[in-house]
Amino acid sequence: MSCGSLYASELRARGYRMTPQRMLILHILHSAGTHLSPTEIFATAKKEFPRLTEPTVYRTLDFLTENGLVRPAHRGNGHHVYEIARHEHHHLVCRVCGGEVEVEHKVLAKLYRELETASGYRLTDSHVTFFGLCPGCQKGD
Repeated sequence: MSCGSLYASELRARGYRMTPQRMLILHILHSAGTHLSPTEIFATAKKEFPRLTEPTVYRTLDFLTENGLVRPAHRGNGHHVYEIARHEHHHLVCRVCGGEVEVEHKVLAKLYRELETASGYRLTDSHVTFFGLCPGCQKGD
């Protein structure tokens, strides 16, 4: 099954249809294999879909996020970046070089359970970005 078919079937199961805009944005994110800003997504999508507008990209990203197909992440600059929601994970981001390391959710699972117990909240989303200095930047490389 192609990734497009998988995403389409997930949306149909929720009562939605796969529009060309949704398919294109999912394809861009799937192909990138990394985080992209809405501006980067728009610039790439505009090449294939010239009549696409930036507000449509934002609305589509919101829709795909609400339906669990896309996951937003904070980059520390007040803006979101997006990626395909493949698996639960977190990130370490270097404030100097921008390097990024993915951290499996299981590393923080105990902390999540403790937060739920202490707060009474049931956490429904699990994505955290930690900022610091990577080993190379700590050495001044």
